[in-house]
Amino acid sequence: MTPLMVVGAVVLILLVSGLRIAQEYERGVVFRLGRFRGLRGPGLFWIVPLAIERAVIIDIRTRTVSAEQQETITRDSVTIKLNAVLWYRIVDAGKSVIAVSEAQNAVYQLALTGLRNILDEVLQERDKINVLLKESISGSTTPWGIEVERFEMKDVELPEAMQQVMAMQAEAIREKRARIIKAEAELEASEKLAAASAKMAGNPAALELRRMQMIAEVGAENNSTTVLMIPSEFATLSKTLSEYLRERLSDKA
Repeated sequence: MTPLMVVGAVVLILLVSGLRIAQEYERGVVFRLGRFRGLRGPGLFWIVPLAIERAVIIDIRTRTVSAEQQETITRDSVTIKLNAVLWYRIVDAGKSVIAVSEAQNAVYQLALTGLRNILDEVLQERDKINVLLKESISGSTTPWGIEVERFEMKDVELPEAMQQVMAMQAEAIREKRARIIKAEAELEASEKLAAASAKMAGNPAALELRRMQMIAEVGAENNSTTVLMIPSEFATLSKTLSEYLRERLSDKA
């Protein structure tokens, strides 16, 4: 083997040894003699071999971190246990390597801290707490090149006595709403009845027709006893006739 072939083989080996492949969801953070040189990928890229350049492959897909269960006492003196789930992704692979060591563990510890700090209004304002949780750690992860997509409470465990109290409160709210709806319906019905009675009072014929219709409806029922209400005009006429007959009898006597 000639010296030229040896040199060629060495050069070929060096070229091949410097090849790296980054998947579509990966980026290569390249350091040259310890200094950051830039990002490579996705796909095939080459670095200077012989430890002159080094590539750190970073996964930039969204990851999840489950914060372990925390126990605390809220402002209302209620002991609760809860855990949460954090979704995050690396948006700057260079910062995630240079600015923080073990980014995933750092995010996890930060999530635990944020969960402990914001727990006062968990029972009434869950959506607000989720927003506050995200905001509480987003400011710290941005310098690391990490974006927090969501940070939400997963499970909230309440004492049994508190669950019973909340169930009673919910039942009271439902009963209150039912009573309000019933009262509004009765008010509307009374207003319509008052309007109908006022209209019929000015039209005796309409009142009499309504009375006849009611008698027909009652008579249609089987095994029913029908009580006829005598109109006030008939009652007045009967009273007048009775008084007239009484006076005639007294005159003859």
